[in-house]
Amino acid sequence: MRIDCKHVWEHISAYIEGEVDAPLRADIDRHLETCEICSAVLDSTRNVVILMADDRVFELPAGFSKRLHARIDTELEASSG
Repeated sequence: MRIDCKHVWEHISAYIEGEVDAPLRADIDRHLETCEICSAVLDSTRNVVILMADDRVFELPAGFSKRLHARIDTELEASSG
């Protein structure tokens, strides 16, 4: 099965945790081989998991959340259309 970025993003946490079934893992692996954006999302998500396990507190730059959501919206629109 051929999956798109949105599908990968929906399962990224379960993929990292090893909680997706073998066929879906294989589909995601194939997608990650050719998609730089999803590979970056995977790496970033793994980094967030590592940072969340750290008990230090980090202040986000002003406007970060708004820029992040805008970027995700833009990428989702581009991948679906």
